[in-house]
Amino acid sequence: MDIFLIILMYFFIIISNVIGFIYYRKKKSLYFAAFIILLLAVLFGTMGGALAVFIIRDAFAIFYGFQLGQYLIVNSIIVFLIAILVTAIKKFRN
Repeated sequence: MDIFLIILMYFFIIISNVIGFIYYRKKKSLYFAAFIILLLAVLFGTMGGALAVFIIRDAFAIFYGFQLGQYLIVNSIIVFLIAILVTAIKKFRN
């Protein structure tokens, strides 16, 4: 069961990054992509917690969703920091 939840966690992280990349290509804004990934952290954390509760059938499985949301929030912070770095580099080049 642990392997399934770990694979699900990686799947949610990859899907949120792909969706963030699609929105980046559409809007041409890294800040918007980081915001979308942050919103998806809440959505996928909730979904992951609900799936874990249904699969494991234990109330403490909701903490899996919290852990998944934490990883996705760190992921969105990394994208946001990259956006700040890219903006700073563009300002110093001009």
